[in-house]
Amino acid sequence: MVVLHYTGMRTAQEALDRLCDAEAKVSAHYFIDEAGQVTQLVPEEKRAWHAGKSYWRGITDVNSASVGIELANPGHEWGYREFPEAQMDALLPLLADIVERHQIAPVNVVGHSDIAPARKMDPGELFDWPRLGKLRLALPIPKAKMNLLYDNPGAFYLALERFGYDVTDGHAAVRAFERRWRPNKIAGEIDGQLGGILFELLLERDD
Repeated sequence: MVVLHYTGMRTAQEALDRLCDAEAKVSAHYFIDEAGQVTQLVPEEKRAWHAGKSYWRGITDVNSASVGIELANPGHEWGYREFPEAQMDALLPLLADIVERHQIAPVNVVGHSDIAPARKMDPGELFDWPRLGKLRLALPIPKAKMNLLYDNPGAFYLALERFGYDVTDGHAAVRAFERRWRPNKIAGEIDGQLGGILFELLLERDD
């Protein structure tokens, strides 16, 4: 897997210092600042401590099965903003190389909020997932071909879990799903459009 994060700290240097501080007990394989400078912090064959308590498609020890990439961005707490072109231009070849070498399926390129919906919001709704999708570096965001209303919320949660999410906190899982797949409307409420998007994603994942 590849897990994409934002640093959520006021400055890139502050974030880099924390990632290099052994006492902080947090690390990532790569750090990319807003100017596009890539710094490798941990060898890919080593575990980095970036995912925390998380889950994806049956994997509960995500740190043992993933490469973590931190993108410098203040995050929702300190002035969330779009990711600069230079930063994205640095991310794309790095991600393409990692995905190719490790044979990582597009469905397993995820955001921190996808694997820890009750705790995290990064990289957030301003991250350019569609660009990754067009390059097949992640699943493309599908258009709902129909509105699909599930019989009850539990049925939607079961489908969401089948796709890969932890649905222990159903409301949080729905918000994380929206943040990734319908970023223009994050309400935490199940509707027909979300049902249609999820249906298309399940078809794409299982293709």
